[in-house]
Amino acid sequence: MSALRDEIIAMIEQEGPITLERYMSIALAHPTLGYYMTRDPFGAGGDFITAPEISQMFGELLGLWAQEAWRAAGSPSPVQLIELGPGRGTLMSDVLRVARIAPSFLFSSEVHLVETSPVLEAAQRRTLAEATNVSWSADIAAIPPGPAIILANEFFDALPVRHYVRTARGWSERLLGLDDAGALAFGVGEAIEPGLTVDAPEGSIIEIGAVGARLMSEIAARLVAHGGAMLVIDYGYTQTALGESLQAVARHAYVDPLEAPGEADLTAHVDFAALARAATAAGARVQGPVTQGAFLTNLGVVQRAEALQKRATPEQAADIAAALQRLTGADDHKRDMGELFKVMAVTHPAMPELPGFVQ
Repeated sequence: MSALRDEIIAMIEQEGPITLERYMSIALAHPTLGYYMTRDPFGAGGDFITAPEISQMFGELLGLWAQEAWRAAGSPSPVQLIELGPGRGTLMSDVLRVARIAPSFLFSSEVHLVETSPVLEAAQRRTLAEATNVSWSADIAAIPPGPAIILANEFFDALPVRHYVRTARGWSERLLGLDDAGALAFGVGEAIEPGLTVDAPEGSIIEIGAVGARLMSEIAARLVAHGGAMLVIDYGYTQTALGESLQAVARHAYVDPLEAPGEADLTAHVDFAALARAATAAGARVQGPVTQGAFLTNLGVVQRAEALQKRATPEQAADIAAALQRLTGADDHKRDMGELFKVMAVTHPAMPELPGFVQ
């Protein structure tokens, strides 16, 4: 039993059941026991692997995309180059390396990493030790206004969600309480949510990412006011639908999300349609979503892989081929990311169609 689990149980005993949104927030961001506050979860020795850790090709292509988005925005100087949830700093390191081929973009960029974890911030500082003009903040709102190019890879999936259950009386929120043995257990609140009018069979669940939608609204408003573009890459679905996708991962395996809060990553699939609605309501333009496989292929990932293989040993060439398959393939059993992951751009309304989305 985790120490944070004991603390949450004591909280429920004192205050009553809590929302899933609050549970996820505590499990991930508790100041001393939260999952992201206490560890580096990335890589083979951690709990999961993200695309930048799989291959340099991913970050290089996003770096080229960022340059083109900057040019499409009118090449503003300065431009805020922002990454949300930057992991170990691997993606930004690759973006800045490839930016050397466009000195004007590199010179104009003021790099900001939005990170709440002291452990991961320390890792990012080590990775980016040779980079200049880099700053850190815990909130994008703290970053100075101005044109921005924003990258968010596997960021929105870690934001808390809420669940609602269709009962005989209407939609009620799914809550975390305690069972007869005193263990964490899901239940359903008494109150009816009047704003939910979706017709569905009794027992159906709908997942709502209100935190992500609010953040998207704020970012979209910023882009409309100051110019620029945001690229969102995450696993998720393109149309809002019934069902829930809460999952917990530890040591590259799925675990019970209620078993050991603070010791496993909690995520939910991203509702790209909901994010798009939030962005367009704020006046921004939305491009996509498209699959990650299609996006990277349109950017030239196959050609980049072939170029790297020409200078590689046979063993390295095989690794490059495997990475290409992982990034663009569609075999879920091998955890390929090409179909499961989606890519969407949110831009100033005057921005043209950006690379990766042009059909």
